[in-house]
Amino acid sequence: MIQWPSHVPIYLHRDPVDFRKAINGLAVIVSDVMALAPCEPALFVFCNKPRTQLKVLYWDHTGFALWQKRLEKERFKWPRKQECSTMTISHEQWNWLLRGVDMSRITPHEPLYYTEVS
Repeated sequence: MIQWPSHVPIYLHRDPVDFRKAINGLAVIVSDVMALAPCEPALFVFCNKPRTQLKVLYWDHTGFALWQKRLEKERFKWPRKQECSTMTISHEQWNWLLRGVDMSRITPHEPLYYTEVS
């Protein structure tokens, strides 16, 4: 799997995308729908309607590159659509998504706030 630097933001386009779209079609979605610059250093992630495939569009300083993953049996645990069609995720969440973890069901320990230590 390709490892991207941790400072590179990752944007998910929550709406399903027609996977006949290639680089130009996905770049138009990034600029027109997501209201982001396709040539910025970022990963733009798209999913098909059955959630069996992902496409990642990114600019590598010399041109666009497109990375694709297809699952043979399972489906990606794609975040549910909310008000906005774009979502930013961390690199940790990106790894979870690729491994089939449902990000919405992960609940960390609740933070504790103390004023004194006894």
